[in-house]
Amino acid sequence: MNINWKVRFKNKQFWLMVLLAITAPISAYYDVSGSDLTTWMSVWDLVVCIVSNPFVLFSIGVGIYNAIPDLTTVGVSDSPQALKYEKPKER
Repeated sequence: MNINWKVRFKNKQFWLMVLLAITAPISAYYDVSGSDLTTWMSVWDLVVCIVSNPFVLFSIGVGIYNAIPDLTTVGVSDSPQALKYEKPKER
């Protein structure tokens, strides 16, 4: 599995996909909105619920996995061209 992680970590779109992969299952399963997280104790309680729920952790893992593959190639690895990039390619 050859992935150019250095370039992935510099790509804002990658981080947006990871953020959505984490927050979407949490907000859907626990019906959480911003107004529910107004104290550190409520944030901590939510973290404890997330970590103790295998279904939510699995859903987050699947979402993060879906953010990793280069969909222009077969499998999970980046293309030989993408492996040579030093920064995300401009359009």
